[in-house]
Amino acid sequence: MSVELRMRFSRGLHMGFLIAGIVGPATMVMAWFQWHAERRIDQDDLDRRARLLVFQLKESAQDALRHPDREAAKELAGQLEGHSRLIGFAVFRAGGNKVASGKGLSQYMVEIQPVVAEALGDKSEAIGTIRSHDTVVHALATRLTDAQGATRGVIVAVHDVAHLEERATARMIRYAFWSLAVTFMLFALVTGVTWLVYDRPLKDLAEWMRRLRTDNAPDAPPWNLPVALLAKETEHLAASFRAARSSAAADSNGVLADHKHWTRERLRAQALDCLDGGQLVVVSNREPYMHQLNDGEPCLIVPAGGLVTALDPVLQACGGIWVAHGAGDADRQTADAQGNLSVPPGDGRYTLRRVWITREEEQGYYYGLSNEGMWPLCHLAHERPTFRASDWELYVEVNRRFAAAVLEEIGASGATVLVQDYHLALVPQMLKQARPDLRVGVFWHIPWPNPEAFRICPWRTEILNGILGADLVGFHLQQYCNNFLDTVDRMLEARLDWDHFAVELGGHSTLVRPFPISVESWTERRIPTGDALTQQIARFRERYKLSQGQILLGVDRIDYTKGLPERFRAFGRFLEKHPRHRGKVSFVQLGAPSRTHLRRYRDLIVELESLADEINWKFQTDNWMPIRFLVEHHDAATVHAFMQMASVCVVSSLHDGMNLVAKEFVIAKPKCDGVLVLSEFAGAARELPDALIINPYDTEQFADAIRCAVEMDADERTARMHRMRQSVEERNVYWWAASFLTELCGTRISDSRAKPQ
Repeated sequence: MSVELRMRFSRGLHMGFLIAGIVGPATMVMAWFQWHAERRIDQDDLDRRARLLVFQLKESAQDALRHPDREAAKELAGQLEGHSRLIGFAVFRAGGNKVASGKGLSQYMVEIQPVVAEALGDKSEAIGTIRSHDTVVHALATRLTDAQGATRGVIVAVHDVAHLEERATARMIRYAFWSLAVTFMLFALVTGVTWLVYDRPLKDLAEWMRRLRTDNAPDAPPWNLPVALLAKETEHLAASFRAARSSAAADSNGVLADHKHWTRERLRAQALDCLDGGQLVVVSNREPYMHQLNDGEPCLIVPAGGLVTALDPVLQACGGIWVAHGAGDADRQTADAQGNLSVPPGDGRYTLRRVWITREEEQGYYYGLSNEGMWPLCHLAHERPTFRASDWELYVEVNRRFAAAVLEEIGASGATVLVQDYHLALVPQMLKQARPDLRVGVFWHIPWPNPEAFRICPWRTEILNGILGADLVGFHLQQYCNNFLDTVDRMLEARLDWDHFAVELGGHSTLVRPFPISVESWTERRIPTGDALTQQIARFRERYKLSQGQILLGVDRIDYTKGLPERFRAFGRFLEKHPRHRGKVSFVQLGAPSRTHLRRYRDLIVELESLADEINWKFQTDNWMPIRFLVEHHDAATVHAFMQMASVCVVSSLHDGMNLVAKEFVIAKPKCDGVLVLSEFAGAARELPDALIINPYDTEQFADAIRCAVEMDADERTARMHRMRQSVEERNVYWWAASFLTELCGTRISDSRAKPQ
């Protein structure tokens, strides 16, 4: 036998042994239960027979016991002898003295005494199986009473049951034989089936995967795989592999491949080349600059969040138009009649077009469908989505208004439109229906769930159709691309090209790609530096009594997906487990209030304040408070100052598309003197493996990671942070924007209508 055949036969044997090891004992157990049940039946039959015989003799025995022993024995003479399997009867007085017995019972008198005593005791009937004189007997004793119910004695029937034991043994041997036979047949069958049916297809699959890895084989996976799901997932795996290889090859040959750091100027040159004279338009719900009234005067606020952090520097570099919801109460008085103004204020680089929506529309479109429906639907944070038909109607209407604003701004000229996030999922299709010549991209800043999770959305088809109006759909991770294509595959009649990660629907083709978003460097922002930064840090230290020890920092919108309660509990557990750090380590949480119109978010703030108070009350001293929970909107200068102060940044998202705070902290440490504690459920964990990766649900592990971060030696801190800084600097926000624009502008306009309507 060849080596290959021996290996195949060995695999079959292993499977056979596994099945036999499970089925064999199970069959033996079933055989034992069957044997036990049949033995119980034999026993019950013998009990009934003995009761019947005793009942027939009972009246005579009771009459005989009225006389002295000698007369009673004469009266019962001849009635106590046995026949066939019945050895005989015996009659005893209430005191346990024998009155009379059959001749065959003489050798069993001592053995049946316990049964007699039991019948004279608490029970009126007693049964026992007794081994004696190389045989086995069955004794049934029944109490004899007079007319007043007083005990007069006991009558015992004794049977020879050796034949039942022999029959039971024979049955057990027979059942064991058939159990072994069944086990052997199953072993042989499974071994053969595994060898003949499974081994060859799996061997073909392994060979195909080898050729895919080494030669990038273009052929499909083997058709005869024994499990349909295996065939489908293998095809998807191959598509992902080819897409990754294709992307890597493109990067190695294209403009994005070199390792020079991307800057505003370099992005601007790349964008001008890609746009070819057309305008760049960003569309999002959140505006990059908003105005709020403060003592009756408009005050400029830069909203928190990764979307603004990532896209504002892109438009500052490239110019263009940003269409967004004007949410500030002073937004109207700071914009012109069309809702336009130049931003940043005082250094206009691009145009902000504000879209006005009513309070009712905001409640349904933004707080309703977007944040009570889509947000929890896409985040695995154990929050149940809420869907209302009225919210959907307002969502459609507001999406239509955003699309109209974009079309009004660009007029008849060409444009490349970047639609941002889940608030505006219908805008791409609306734009393409009005202007098929536009290049439209969508970037989804949050995770995309698996098809089973997305299926619960009542308007899943409309949302998918809306997104697929775009020429390019971008996600942070390849995993989200896979989930999106799986969702489309199951819910729409569309043609999927897994080799190129594309969807064709109604004659229009959409590419799906991962583009991990990033940040710009702090040196490019308007923040204090030098002495001004030193003075700002000193003021914060004095105001919040942070002059001693290390500072741990969290910077987040207050949202249930960010894992803030888990973070507070872990820090409390850290202080509990390691008391030597009390008074030497402080935790500062910068929390920007968000969506406070929703009760879930208001309740979260109350929960966090209560947790902080509980931990502070437990551990604080006269001159040290463990947690500083600062709930307000913090500008970039404040965030940067605290990042400079902190030795550790904690990001504990329960589920996050990327989480740019992690990258912001990395680039805020030019001396590489910090440690990042990062949730494994944040997209950034894929790009920053040198962080201390934690499971935020595991409080003990989380607390231990905090200890490790606080106690990490300087050399390790520097080495880890250096590698993370290099990664973020090379793939910054300008690299991200250039990647997305280059891919989008390289797409083919596949719609048959190619001119403006």
